[in-house]
Amino acid sequence: MADAPDMDDSTAPLIEHLAELRTRLIRSVMAFIVGIVLAFTVAEPILQFLLGPIEETLRDLGDPSPTMQYTSPQEYLFTLFRISMVFGFALAFPVIGFQMWRFVAPGLYRQEKNAFLPFLIASPLMFFLGASFAHFVVTPLAMAFFLGFADVPSIIAGLMSGFVSPETVPDVAIPAAPETSDGIRITFFGKVNESLDITLKFIMAFGLCFQLPVLLTLMGKAGLVSAEGLANVRKYAMVGILVLAALVTPPDVITQGILFTVVYGLYEISIFLVARVEEKREAKLRAEGYYDDEDEDDLPEEDVK
Repeated sequence: MADAPDMDDSTAPLIEHLAELRTRLIRSVMAFIVGIVLAFTVAEPILQFLLGPIEETLRDLGDPSPTMQYTSPQEYLFTLFRISMVFGFALAFPVIGFQMWRFVAPGLYRQEKNAFLPFLIASPLMFFLGASFAHFVVTPLAMAFFLGFADVPSIIAGLMSGFVSPETVPDVAIPAAPETSDGIRITFFGKVNESLDITLKFIMAFGLCFQLPVLLTLMGKAGLVSAEGLANVRKYAMVGILVLAALVTPPDVITQGILFTVVYGLYEISIFLVARVEEKREAKLRAEGYYDDEDEDDLPEEDVK
């Protein structure tokens, strides 16, 4: 029975930690819900922004009035809700990250807090940089590749099929629908949700790829990787990046080359950052007397032995 007080003392901190975790999770979920509501109020302008590369590509291909469609009553609403989920999380991330930090920080030493906090700030910034690169550079190239196979602008095909009234496009010269005997006419009628999927996949893929320097530098600070080790596996990293580029990009050399160049550049930057972390760690250890400035080769032979 003498162990009973000790057991009670050990369970009390656990209950306190669980209560603290519940509080942080509730606040994070509430922030996420508020973010969803705020994002839903501007979901349609966000959708127009995300579909901007497709619109620009269609106009470049000769479509003066790009049009997209949805084929089920609930599809457009669910598309707006998906956008609200993604951007609502982005809006709530500062609050969620702060709640995570407040839960973890009490268990960290001051040096650990100072080491971890910059990475917590750099991670969303690098994700935003990668997402911007995907939307403004990669997605337009991918859309130009995919839609470059279109035979005619969708507006003309819509006029021919009766989906679009000629009065809605008075400035467009409407050709008469020619008789054809060489097969079915194939044209592009974009669906909102499928087009949004491509854009969001690019944004997520590049946003995560841009986390590479943050992840490797954090691992280097924890001693899990070294600059020399990363440099030694450089050739394997190149193969992995090539495979990644083939998986997350359309099958055209230009887009794959861009992704490979960017991610491999981030890998080289990671090696440099890990090397800087190691230099700072070594300088600190030398200052504290853990390293001897004298090289082993300069020592007398009997001392080496």
